Amino acid sequence: MTDVTATVVRLKLSLLRNGLRQSGGRRAAFVASAVLALLFGAAQLLGLVLLRGNPHADAVAVPGAAVLALGWAVMPLFFPSGDETLDPTRLVMLPLRPRPLVRALLAASLVGIGPLFSLLLLVGCALAVAHGAAGYGVTVVAVVLALLVCVALARAVAAANVRLLTSRKGRDLAVLSGLVIAVGTQLVNFGAQSLGSAGLGRLAPVADVLRWVPPASAIGAVRSASEGSYGAAALQLGLSAAALGLLVGAWARTLTRLMTSPDGSTLQAPDAAVRSRSPEGRGTGRLLPGGRTGTVMARSLRYVWRDPKTKAAWVTSLAIGLIVPVFNALQGTGSIYFACFAAGMLGIQMYNQFGQDTSAFWMVALTISSARDAYTELRGRALALLVITLPYATLVTVLTTALLGDWPRLPEVLGLSFALLGAMLATGAWTSARFPYSIPQEGHKNVAPGQAGLAWIAIFGGMVSAALLCAPVIALTIALNVSAGGEAWTWLLLPVGAGYGAAVTWAGLRAAAPRTAANLPEILAAVSKG
Repeated sequence: MTDVTATVVRLKLSLLRNGLRQSGGRRAAFVASAVLALLFGAAQLLGLVLLRGNPHADAVAVPGAAVLALGWAVMPLFFPSGDETLDPTRLVMLPLRPRPLVRALLAASLVGIGPLFSLLLLVGCALAVAHGAAGYGVTVVAVVLALLVCVALARAVAAANVRLLTSRKGRDLAVLSGLVIAVGTQLVNFGAQSLGSAGLGRLAPVADVLRWVPPASAIGAVRSASEGSYGAAALQLGLSAAALGLLVGAWARTLTRLMTSPDGSTLQAPDAAVRSRSPEGRGTGRLLPGGRTGTVMARSLRYVWRDPKTKAAWVTSLAIGLIVPVFNALQGTGSIYFACFAAGMLGIQMYNQFGQDTSAFWMVALTISSARDAYTELRGRALALLVITLPYATLVTVLTTALLGDWPRLPEVLGLSFALLGAMLATGAWTSARFPYSIPQEGHKNVAPGQAGLAWIAIFGGMVSAALLCAPVIALTIALNVSAGGEAWTWLLLPVGAGYGAAVTWAGLRAAAPRTAANLPEILAAVSKG
């Protein structure tokens, strides 16, 4: 057992060392990330220590340990390539038994920046609530136990999902990590503002529950021991120890299954009728119009469903378009006009339409021989976007209106949203033909090297142009709201905005079609660069 553990730990160190030897840039990135992580961890440690003596210190320390454990649980799902030893199937051909391998991998998991950062944070959480000799004595056991639970949780989750993480769907999940970060940032901002107004005492009920949930129960044991409740402290430590045992046992069973059962590459492919589980195989294609327009719409919707980068962009836009107006409305500081943010976020998806095709655009280019063909292609892509955007923008606007209780302004905000969406479809079609750029399929970059300038011009230039195109509807909205008796006519902004948006979209597609047909070689060269 000792030899296996030492060997796996040396293997982990060798992987780290050899990875840093690949390039100077990688070494610099590793050193910079290590320094930043350690500085942030040290700052967290200092801040938690300064909470000692505060009556609400446990309201921060106990939930902090729970949030840390949650981070350990989800990180392997979104960053599966961050640690090569997360995939135990690489060791399947070696004569190793699962339980010694579990102990060896658990020891190897304690090597790295993440465990060191977690150790600093857990030490801070424990010291924030520790008092007296008993409290400090329990701190040593609690910190070690909590760290082991976090690491074992990450390993158990990674092993249970290793087939997913090494598949295309797993790569899709990793790409969507940007969505989790974006949503998490908004949630943290919302929570911080709530705590700023209500104080740390608002977390006390949450801490009272989490102090019995491993591994936060280990930090709760420090507080219980400091207060002289030794029975409660022993029970809380026992809960964390039991959780560690269960996680290690589940991890060992998963390793046994992985190392003894065949994977999908050795099994017979399922029948084609069973494989067809995507939306286009469920009869929804029959709802689309016929001819080239329906074909283009089906292809665009299939990109949204199956292409990782396109899916990530859409899901992120959908989430942010909802979070910004709704969270501001919940905080009581929002405006009903924030609902237009949903239409703006989804309208961006019209920009660089051909970039999402990458090198496969040559097959589309072969079918475009005239401005009419280009117009039909752009119209199909715009209609596919509207299938999702129109009901979504309407839903977000109605929800924001309901939260604010400002129902009289619903028609004008909907009209503004539809006008903005039409303007962005128009400018997006034109910039797609005039400033195309490639989207790399691998990694998290959305622009190929050397094309960042094109992306900035296409997106921000198009957004400014869309705002200018919306100026007539915006001016009419302001005029009706400031004029005497004008508010009685604001309902007209809904049909006016919808009609204006449709007209601007039609004009933009017509203007972009000749440019697309004439610029096909340049578009193909640009989108195939990455």
